Amino acid sequence: MSKLRKVLWGIFIFIAITLLGLYATGYEYILKGVRVVYMTGHSTAFIDDHKYFDNRVIDNATPQPLTKHPHYNQTSSTKRLDSINQTLGTIAFLIIKDDEIWYENYHQDYGPTSQTNSFSMAKSITSMLLGKAIEDGFIKGLNQKVIDFFPDLKGEYAKELSVGDLASMSSGLNWDEDYYSPFSMTAQAYYDNHIRDLILSLEVTEAPNQSFKYLSGNTQLLGMLIEKAVNQPLSNYLSSSFWKPLGMENHALWQLDGLDSGMEKTYCCISSNARDFSKIGMLYKNQGQWNGKQLLNSKFTALSTQAKFEDSPEYGYGFWLSNHLGKQSFIMRGILGQYVITIPEDDLIITRLGHQRSQEKINNFPKDMYIYMEEAYQMLNSKN
Repeated sequence: MSKLRKVLWGIFIFIAITLLGLYATGYEYILKGVRVVYMTGHSTAFIDDHKYFDNRVIDNATPQPLTKHPHYNQTSSTKRLDSINQTLGTIAFLIIKDDEIWYENYHQDYGPTSQTNSFSMAKSITSMLLGKAIEDGFIKGLNQKVIDFFPDLKGEYAKELSVGDLASMSSGLNWDEDYYSPFSMTAQAYYDNHIRDLILSLEVTEAPNQSFKYLSGNTQLLGMLIEKAVNQPLSNYLSSSFWKPLGMENHALWQLDGLDSGMEKTYCCISSNARDFSKIGMLYKNQGQWNGKQLLNSKFTALSTQAKFEDSPEYGYGFWLSNHLGKQSFIMRGILGQYVITIPEDDLIITRLGHQRSQEKINNFPKDMYIYMEEAYQMLNSKN
């Protein structure tokens, strides 16, 4: 019995020292990560994790449901699509043709109104809010300097950093884009309560506007800048500027950092459904127009979906870009295989939400994204 007591006492001391160490070094957010992820049976962030965070509601107004195509669900999914959907845990798959739902399917008890995490698709939406803030006169333009909003921004090149550099992932910030270390900035931003302090501790250590480098910290700083410019919570601004005018079918949720002041995690974490996410792609495909109204400047939508750097043709301003199958497309993309793939030349949108994505990458994109495109075209061609 004495040996058992010694073992238990040793375990208790180890846990106590570990906890004290985490709090003393500022890594106490790891405890929340353990509670949210591992104690719920997961190994990483997951699509339903909004329930474990504070959220702000993105209100909708009168729903304007997408109409169903005359050929709605008249074509079955392919065997290859069925296989990858099962393997990677697809929960929603939509094909929108000519602004009408041509095909949709849901799995695992998820449905048209199920709210799941957008992850980095929120970067495209934050870029959209930038375009609106410029249009509304809150921000002078893409060339306005970030120090106009954050005079204490640190780093040798802080005075050179522009709003557009943040949106195009060319900031020169010393952000560490590491998804696996619990001590990384990315993990801290996700689980800690002080995201503003974390972002404003960054430095611009490299010359901006030189090359593409994907950093989530760029979009978080951009979101903080937009919030300061419009002087209201970003969820409210998104609601009034887009969620209500687009007639989203359901309200959405935007995860916050947990403080009373509530900063949205603008690099990720809007919980909504496949139909409503698809409307963002539709808005950009239609050059910012919706039901005859110009919700977003067409020049901004065009610029956002074109490559900024010749040697990085895969990214514009908040959107990924591809020419797979010889089709010029722009894509909203999240880390677990969240995709809104918009192909303007064919008036086509392919939306997929799910639990996992392929680990294999081809030309800067997970392999599964290409499969969703290929099989969607296979289904469309089988109807012709």
